Amino acid sequence: MRRLLKPLRDAPMTVVALTLLWLLLQGSLAPGQLLLGVLLALAITSAVSPFSSGRLRVRRPLLLAIFLWRVAVDILIANLRIAALILTPSRHPRPAFVELPLALTQPFALYLLASTISLSPGSLSADLSDDRRVLLLHLLDEPDPGDAAAECAKIKDRYERLLLEVFP
Repeated sequence: MRRLLKPLRDAPMTVVALTLLWLLLQGSLAPGQLLLGVLLALAITSAVSPFSSGRLRVRRPLLLAIFLWRVAVDILIANLRIAALILTPSRHPRPAFVELPLALTQPFALYLLASTISLSPGSLSADLSDDRRVLLLHLLDEPDPGDAAAECAKIKDRYERLLLEVFP
């Protein structure tokens, strides 16, 4: 019983987030669903805790909220651009691979950046170099053909700069 309740002490926000996700997926606030959500959250959190490298320190939580808002807005804009690309038959996509040099070193921040890029329609994180200094991206439609530096600068300014300030 102690082992099952350990996540409440070590990662309470994870338990709460997983419980809320369960309730959202079920579309019900019934007591049975709440209890099942809490039990699943505790079990999942305790099952993955041995793989965790410890507590994640967030230096500036407000900037993390700004980052998440920026990602949500950018995903919406990317969806509109992809819709325009699909609905304009004369417009042909210009796919490209772009190498993004990284200043991030914190593993979770790297994961968050790669996931953010992959979440945006039309872009995908394809590979991370062995030394974790370069992220290979695939773009469905390169905005400015041949100008990979502009796309890299945009990603670094919009995402990486904030992540560098959020995670020490």
